[in-house]
Formats: sequence, C-alpha cells, structure tokens
Amino acid sequence: MTNERLTQDQLTQLVAEVDQLARRHEAEIDRQEVQQILQELNLPPELLDEALVQLRRRQALAVQQKRNRWIGIGVGVAIVGAIAASTVFIVNRQRAIAAVSVSGSCITPNQQTCEPISEINRQQIVYRVTLQDAPVGQTLSLQCDWMNPNGQIVHQNRYQTQKIDREVWHTYCRHTLDSTGTWQVRMSLGDRTLEKTSFTVK
Repeated sequence: MTNERLTQDQLTQLVAEVDQLARRHEAEIDRQEVQQILQELNLPPELLDEALVQLRRRQALAVQQKRNRWIGIGVGVAIVGAIAASTVFIVNRQRAIAAVSVSGSCITPNQQTCEPISEINRQQIVYRVTLQDAPVGQTLSLQCDWMNPNGQIVHQNRYQTQKIDREVWHTYCRHTLDSTGTWQVRMSLGDRTLEKTSFTVK
C-alpha cells in the first residue's frame, strides 16, 4: 500500500467502514461452528447444505417480492397519472366545445362568402355559419339537418372540420333543394344546436 495521505473526513469514513466489517465478521459463524450447534440441538448436520439453499432462496424471494412491490407502486402511480391527464384533457375539451357559439349565418349560393339571396330557386345552396370561440388546435364534429316544409329531415350532413387555427372559424354544409315552401336547416355540435335558420324556396 502506498503512503497515501488521508483527509480527516476520509479517515472518519475509513474507521466507520472497518468497524462495520469487524462487526460483520463477529456476527458470522463458520461452518464447523454451525455443525456443532446442530449436533447440540440433536439436528442432522448433513441437512446443512440443503437448509442453506432453502435459506438463500427465501432471501432471494423476499428481495424479489420487495422489488415487485416497488414496481407495482410505480405502475400504479403511472396509471393514476395517465388517468388524471386523460381526465384533464377530456374536461378541457368539453369546456372548449361548450364555449363554441355562432356569431353569424346565412343561406347563400357561395360557400366562400355570405351573400344572402332573397329568392331561392330549386338549386344547390350553402348554409354558411361563423363560429365564435372555436377551440384552436382541435377539430369539431358537426351536423346539419335539412327539414322540408313538412318538418321532415330529408338530408343530413355529418362532417369533421379541419384542425382549427383561429377562434373565429367559418364552416358550411350544402344541400340540393327539391321542393318549394319554407325550409329549415339546423347545425349541431354533438347534441347541442348551434344555429337554426328558416328560408323560403319559390
């Protein structure tokens, strides 16, 4: 061993380590002493090796069970965290959807702009709706119900918007009219009606 100089802190740690090793050696009993103890207890010494194997197995099993408990706790924490994150996401999405409203709508032949028409002939028309407080970064599943003058739903548009990139969002649905009279069209988000418009076809 080289003449290595130790600091006071290292010396303290070294003394503690030597003391711990000495205590461990004092606590250990060699094989001959164990066999002698077994004989004094009228137990067969030839079973010592088998008993040692069983003891080590139990110790290894205890270590594995402890490790499995920690793994189980970790998995449980991860699952709880995932459920909490999913719940927060769902709640936030529901709030975002509930905040959506309509700032304007029109019946028009042009899906790009709201150019209301006073007389509607039998033709394909567009129901254009402007959403307010649309959830940026998400999509919306919308539905349009077209009701003829008898109040029957004769056509439905079900569609999903593109990913929304602004709070004021324009969307539309279309249908080709086949009869005259007063029609209605209703746009819904889930089970909530966003807007309902009546118009007359001549």
